[in-house]
Amino acid sequence: MAVEGDFDPDALTKSVEAAKSGSLRARFRALYKFTRPHTIRGTILASITGTTRALVDTPGALANVNWSIMLPRAVVGMIALLLGNAFIVGINQIYDIEIDRMNKPFLPVASGEMSSRAAWAAVLTAGTIGPVIVFSFFPRLLFGLYMLGWTLGAVYSVPPLRTKRDPIAAGLTIATVRGFLLNFGVYYAVIDAIGGSFKWNPKVAFIARFMTCFAAVIAVTKDLPDIEGDKANQIQTLATKIGVPAVAKGATAVLLLNYLSAILRGLTASAGTFNRCAMVGGHTALATMLALRFTKLDSTSIPSVKMYYKHIWDNFYLEYVLYMFI
Repeated sequence: MAVEGDFDPDALTKSVEAAKSGSLRARFRALYKFTRPHTIRGTILASITGTTRALVDTPGALANVNWSIMLPRAVVGMIALLLGNAFIVGINQIYDIEIDRMNKPFLPVASGEMSSRAAWAAVLTAGTIGPVIVFSFFPRLLFGLYMLGWTLGAVYSVPPLRTKRDPIAAGLTIATVRGFLLNFGVYYAVIDAIGGSFKWNPKVAFIARFMTCFAAVIAVTKDLPDIEGDKANQIQTLATKIGVPAVAKGATAVLLLNYLSAILRGLTASAGTFNRCAMVGGHTALATMLALRFTKLDSTSIPSVKMYYKHIWDNFYLEYVLYMFI
């Protein structure tokens, strides 16, 4: 099973040499790695499931929607989100290059597979075109929310604020962007596109809250494999302060409580609010999967820690799949 961070040094050296020699294929591969594909998958899933949820839950939407307008707008919106994602993860790699050379030497800027000049060009392009798209095609409220996420993502990495240096600020930043802004923004954009009037849908409210909590946990656990590099560069994280075992136990406990709250919400909600079988059964299954995977964690082994972190992302993706059925 592939885990981010597993790489062949010889293959990486060849990729770097190919990119530096001018190979377009190697440079496109470096650009793809630069966008951090595991984060892209989450953005795409949130877009697809959020759009589907809004259409299904709005009376008459599926029967009356103008697909010739809806589909192009959905594609444009997803492109804007992916550009925003690329901007945030890209600027982080530029400012974290010294840390990444120790923690994530497989990343294209740290490895030399992508030059700083090319990285800046990609970041500035994504960071400009994304806002222009949202400003041109979507309501001003969504543009404001997009720019809030854009700004939070930038100050996470860029001095002098560089909020990633503070565990609480870093967690709040990632939770806000990937939890609330993404899920609420997609839902609002679809409602606006079909000409509906916005009102809080209990399923949307649930996923926004659930994923905000989940994203906060990701913000904490993403530092677990990077503890040595963070210590060397004086980056304070919960992992450097209290250690990998304590963080992993705490993160797992928080996620299990998050799943428990979802199960209780499914049991106590009034009839018709949720699909009770999916809410209760689905979250019970995901909680069980998380607990079983946690028991296999060896906190002294970096490969095991990386696998644990990957499993958290797997559960994150699966939650969006479940969202389609709740």
